Amino acid sequence: MQAQVVVITGASAGVGRAVARAFAARGARVALLARGNAGLEAAAAEVEELGGTALPIVVDVADAAQVDAAADRAERTLGPIGVWVNNAFTGVFAPFDEITPEEYRRVTEVTYLGTAHGTRAALARMKPRDSGVIVQVGSALAYRGIPLQSAYCGAKHAIEGFTESLRAELLHDRSAVKVTMVQLPALNTPQFDWVRSRLPRRPQPVPPIYQPEVAARAVVHAADNPRRRERWVGGSTIATLLAEKVVPGLLDRYLGRTGYRSQQTGDRRPEVDPGNLWEPCDDDRDHGAHGAFDDSAKPRSLLLTLQTWRPARS
Repeated sequence: MQAQVVVITGASAGVGRAVARAFAARGARVALLARGNAGLEAAAAEVEELGGTALPIVVDVADAAQVDAAADRAERTLGPIGVWVNNAFTGVFAPFDEITPEEYRRVTEVTYLGTAHGTRAALARMKPRDSGVIVQVGSALAYRGIPLQSAYCGAKHAIEGFTESLRAELLHDRSAVKVTMVQLPALNTPQFDWVRSRLPRRPQPVPPIYQPEVAARAVVHAADNPRRRERWVGGSTIATLLAEKVVPGLLDRYLGRTGYRSQQTGDRRPEVDPGNLWEPCDDDRDHGAHGAFDDSAKPRSLLLTLQTWRPARS
């Protein structure tokens, strides 16, 4: 039986890196798409060490032609794509009116349009075969925007709406291709070291913080069980989404009062802060899957365990 072929965008670090490791441990053939050379090379080495087959490809997902060419190369080298994971993103930590129009456009092109480009490339190959799964890596912020991340929140909201439209179209076509979305909590990834920031203090995830392996388990489970349209990972995610449904105005006021402080540590941010908006931060150094918050990050989610648990068969 041929090994599963998986394409992962944003695979050089953070959630994408953890997802690559999870699929590799199952012997999958994994195409790793990202911009940073050092991160890609290290991710490919890990995939091979874990028993998978790696194909690292330097790609800017904001360029549709590059994404389609990467899909072609993945199929020529690894075989028919069975799973496509759209994970790549970028952002800017700043109040809305301190983000330039060019920066806003770039966040949208990478985070939202990058997902659309990846989905288009996957569908072009999956629909003729009438098989395959597309996993959109979302966030609790796809439903509930928070201060200082308006560009990222807007892009994640867009991915949610786009995915709902696409799902309905696939159902209309009676296609066997499945699309599902995983809504994630705050995660301990390197993004907080390299996302562009204009905050006075170092940015941090809003606690509680989870390790990226929690997200990876959710993505793999979603790929295996794509009939479920969404998964909410982490108690904080479900609490946020329920509060948004029930008391959105109260949540506005709460985030207005606490959202600035909760997204910053007590440390001053570096004077030089180029961010990864235009160029990769892992082109000459591998950052791995974890960020700087290992001491406070949770290694598991009870909510995810309940969603993925299956009773033993006698």
